Amino acid sequence: MGSFIRCPRILVSLIAFLTFSGCTAFETRVDSGFSYQSFPTAKGTATAGAGSTIAFRDSSLALAGPGISTGEALRSVKLADGDLSLRDITETKGTVRIISIVPSLDTKVCEQQTHYLSEKNNGLDAKVNLYTISVDTPFAQDRFAKEAKIDNVTFLSDYRGGEFGRTHGLLLDGPHLLARAVMVVDKNNVLRYLQITPNLANMPDMEAAFAAARALL
Repeated sequence: MGSFIRCPRILVSLIAFLTFSGCTAFETRVDSGFSYQSFPTAKGTATAGAGSTIAFRDSSLALAGPGISTGEALRSVKLADGDLSLRDITETKGTVRIISIVPSLDTKVCEQQTHYLSEKNNGLDAKVNLYTISVDTPFAQDRFAKEAKIDNVTFLSDYRGGEFGRTHGLLLDGPHLLARAVMVVDKNNVLRYLQITPNLANMPDMEAAFAAARALL
């Protein structure tokens, strides 16, 4: 957590930007009560790992850790569950999984990404396990899920040191947040789809991730 102390200005700026960017965008009301906004969808993907950067406003944020690519195995790393118990992400094998990765649930784009995963998967949640990973504490994740009325997504926390992010090359080293990304992992823990948004303020292409998951069923 020392990164928070070393980089307070960039962290505050980052959270503020992600929270308020797009607040004036056109909103569409859906039956769930959540207002979907017209955030831009990322085209293409950034590369995971050290040496790559993610755009943030007029600057770039460096990724840390060894990268991962499609065709490689999901790496063994422990994340905190809602009751603070530790869960190895690779032990979720046996089903196809969509893993949505967000910097912080307390931002507009991250909130929408998570609602989209939960509400717009067109029945995939009956056959595919849905996960959201962020550095928010398990308590904050639980509060978010209850307030958003999301019960078909499992929330896992990387708050203990960003181990999941660093192990997969998805940790934004300065502000100690996760990059915005979506993974599709098959029953054998092989990564079959990965998009890392090159710009932190953009939504990932969730429909492409859904299509990749359906192709594995």
